Amino acid sequence: MREVLEKMVDEAIEAQWADVKTVEKNRGGEFLVDDVKAYVDAVNKMKAVGEQSEAVIRLHVDSVNSHYEILRSLTKTVLPEDDPFVEHYQTPAILEILYEEDGKFRESVEKFIEEIGRAEALIGKEVVRRYGGFYGPTCVVDFALVPGSTSNVVNQILKGMDIPREHKETILAAKSWAMNTSYGIGDVFAKEIERGATLKEALEKEIEMLKFIYDKPTETQASLMDSLNHESFDVRKYMSEYKKRMDGAVKEALSDEVHYANIITVPAYCVGDIAHHISQSTYNMCKDDVVMAVIIAVSEVMEASLRENLSKFENEFHPLWLATGSTAVATEYILELDGFTAPMIVDLLTKRFHNFVQLYPSRDAAAELHNHDFMDMIYRGWKLLDKAMRAKNGSGGKLKVKVGNFEVNLDPIHKNEVLMNPQRYTYPGCAISVRFSALMRLADYPCLLTSEPVTATMMTNVIALHKDTPNAPARRCKDCATAAMIDVRHQYCQWKEAV
Repeated sequence: MREVLEKMVDEAIEAQWADVKTVEKNRGGEFLVDDVKAYVDAVNKMKAVGEQSEAVIRLHVDSVNSHYEILRSLTKTVLPEDDPFVEHYQTPAILEILYEEDGKFRESVEKFIEEIGRAEALIGKEVVRRYGGFYGPTCVVDFALVPGSTSNVVNQILKGMDIPREHKETILAAKSWAMNTSYGIGDVFAKEIERGATLKEALEKEIEMLKFIYDKPTETQASLMDSLNHESFDVRKYMSEYKKRMDGAVKEALSDEVHYANIITVPAYCVGDIAHHISQSTYNMCKDDVVMAVIIAVSEVMEASLRENLSKFENEFHPLWLATGSTAVATEYILELDGFTAPMIVDLLTKRFHNFVQLYPSRDAAAELHNHDFMDMIYRGWKLLDKAMRAKNGSGGKLKVKVGNFEVNLDPIHKNEVLMNPQRYTYPGCAISVRFSALMRLADYPCLLTSEPVTATMMTNVIALHKDTPNAPARRCKDCATAAMIDVRHQYCQWKEAV
């Protein structure tokens, strides 16, 4: 186990710095697909050790290499408008391989598609609630089962079905950590209503779309990209080639008896660094020195905390908890340097959300998903910081923040010259909102703070140790910031009822 834990930390940190250093080097410049080579090199060092399944690690490594090589063959760059979707082409292809390899699984999916058609009342209620902002800010493609998410509704439909449990778990996983197309529930309904359709007509089209994403996933994804005027590369060629390249890894995973839910989960999330986290939009955002400094300092806090606590880890979940916990603490700590706290931001962004619904009723279903992620992160950090500050009280000693039994090292923030000198980035005499404003930029895009390359890498390592247990979506209370502080919606969550 010690070897696995050390490997998890090393691989995750290397993936994070591959992204951050590439962005730091190229920020403000033109993104080229070839820029991501450092991340690909980091992934290629991943190996199975101890009790880990080699087939699971192969799914991750082969997916990243396939994604990189296919993109390089199709384009030199990816437009900012197209980059959010680069991690949505993998699950459709993997699902179709499973359909071809296991007829019984395909039969279960067809029964699920029929059940979608019979769930008119449920789907109607959920899409109306999303359209009207009933749940408040939510994450339509959450990796948990939060209210308003697609996986929440999928779980409600699956619960009463008479199909094998493993198939239910796989269908559920396909629209959570695995990303079966870019579609988020309620999107068609909202846009049809705003175009003048009746409620009945809009609901019928919504149900057609939900059926389509499971029946013909690659065709659905291609059609969605057509509707969004995607132009960076030929998405049909991408998915066709990806399916061919991943066939061997999927079949090896099947032979190794990896749970189908894990087969479709592992390949998707890990590719997002290529043309999404390392991308033109990231280069543009990080032109701002303070935004870049926040990402660097939070990454340094995470690495220092993981390295210093490595000998204390007792199981494969401890590094993951500390990695995400330390970045949450670090981000909230930077926010509080400017006199803001998570409760203030949750209140602000929730109020803004309800205005946003009124201004943009046909808003994209995913509009507030990263705001939701950001609020959850800083809320977690705030609770940990608050506990530590109460303990410190007026003693004058050093603040000791812990995630469980593991202490977070916040020193890199104080050593960061940019963050400690906000007066250099605004009117010097009134530099009291500089760090806050940078964090508001990151509230729309916190992927390198949460951090996605780290969680993707660590989760693959965890799944490799538990290949026969579905690891997505997360079957636990996510402790959503808005639900805990403003919106009373716990009763609409599905975490305890997950199939």
